[in-house]
Amino acid sequence: MGNLSLVVLLLFSGMALRHLAVFPRDTPQALNQYVIHISLPALVLVQIPRLSLSTDLMVPVIIPWVMLFFSILLIQLLSRHQGWSREVTGCLMLTVPLGNTSFLGIPMIEAMFGPTGVPYGVLYDQTGSFLALSTYGAVVVTFYQANLTQRPSLAAISRRIFTFPAFIALWTAVLAGQYLQTLMIQTILQRLADTLVPVVMVAVGFNLKPNLPRPYLGPLLMGLGIKMIVAPALALGICLALNLMTPPAIIAIFEAGMPPMITAGAIASAAGLAVELAAAIVGLGIFASLILLPLLAAILKGM
Repeated sequence: MGNLSLVVLLLFSGMALRHLAVFPRDTPQALNQYVIHISLPALVLVQIPRLSLSTDLMVPVIIPWVMLFFSILLIQLLSRHQGWSREVTGCLMLTVPLGNTSFLGIPMIEAMFGPTGVPYGVLYDQTGSFLALSTYGAVVVTFYQANLTQRPSLAAISRRIFTFPAFIALWTAVLAGQYLQTLMIQTILQRLADTLVPVVMVAVGFNLKPNLPRPYLGPLLMGLGIKMIVAPALALGICLALNLMTPPAIIAIFEAGMPPMITAGAIASAAGLAVELAAAIVGLGIFASLILLPLLAAILKGM
């Protein structure tokens, strides 16, 4: 529980720092760029070469896509039943299927399950959440943003995927991981990887501005319910039915219960898709995760 206490302390420290004039408003963006370009690639380069290839590793690859299609179906059904506007539906189509499996997921995996679970979380994030953000996310914005002037081309989407630093690090680790095993390189990479948790949680706290607009109460609660309760329950049911309760599967189930992705909320806001709802579902999702994720971890550890 010491790691969880540290995560909570850093989260509230970031919230406190937001009120100090010496920190500019774009502080979270700068911190997140550091994590994207330094900490996360270093963590990938440290952990991925330690994986032993097996069929078990297919579970963290497949589960995020199953959750994606399930979430899309459920949101579309609810949208028709509830009569949600295109803006609300588009916002939920971005924020509910896409979880915070990197910035929050990896620190929470380390806090709840230890560093051995991190590689499976990286697989879930890189082959699922990020690829979905770069491909599916672009499709959602294209479809729901009424004033979009230019559709993303296949080349632009591919460029975003293959130039993402952690994606480059993933394939570097797969293809050339044996050349990174010297003591000096591993020490440098580990020191850089260790900065991920404190930097990202301060950034999340700095950017956290929870609110609960009344017009969005229904979509907000339904979206969080799908993302943080229904999705991990479905993932757990699938793994139990197929007798796949291995360490990679347990981490995949845990990742399925992550709150909405901060980046997805930012994209929804930038596209004008129910901006207040996007901010609320991301902010309140993080607060809810402080209760729901330890509970989910306890359930998974007890199985």
